[in-house]
Amino acid sequence: MKMFGCSLCLLLLLSCLAELVDSRRLHLGSCAVSVHTHELRQYYADIRPNAIAGDSEMAVKLLQRPVMKDVQDGETCCFLRLLLRFYVERVFSSYSSTQAEHQRSASALANAFLSIRRDLRLCHCHCGEETQRTIDSLHAEFIKLDSKQAALKAVGELDTLLDWVEGLSPTSHA
Repeated sequence: MKMFGCSLCLLLLLSCLAELVDSRRLHLGSCAVSVHTHELRQYYADIRPNAIAGDSEMAVKLLQRPVMKDVQDGETCCFLRLLLRFYVERVFSSYSSTQAEHQRSASALANAFLSIRRDLRLCHCHCGEETQRTIDSLHAEFIKLDSKQAALKAVGELDTLLDWVEGLSPTSHA
């Protein structure tokens, strides 16, 4: 009976560890990068309620799901690279919270995005005009808002980005 209990505990522990290191291999043309989506979701879950509560511009949408779904297959790498750049350089640098836990989660997300961007450098992504126009439009909507409000809006819409990333690769590996 003792052996059964230890085996069960070990299986539960391994299951929890696998969930913590869950990563998706994103295939972006001839290149592939690993993204720890579970970790990104966990950090996002910490800051999402604050961002949603602080969003007073409900009529404005920065990340449009239909637009993201229309990104050409050969340009997903570029689109992802530019979106991550936008979040690191514009959004997280403007995001602030009075709660230290939220700041830590936002910093962890920014660091994770930097890591993915670093891996994407090896991919030699191709950027077409349509992708660049889409990103330019995102920037234009962002700068129309007050910087703090724009950051809250963009953070609140991170689920759209995470859903899109998760849709790029249907398989995950532990």
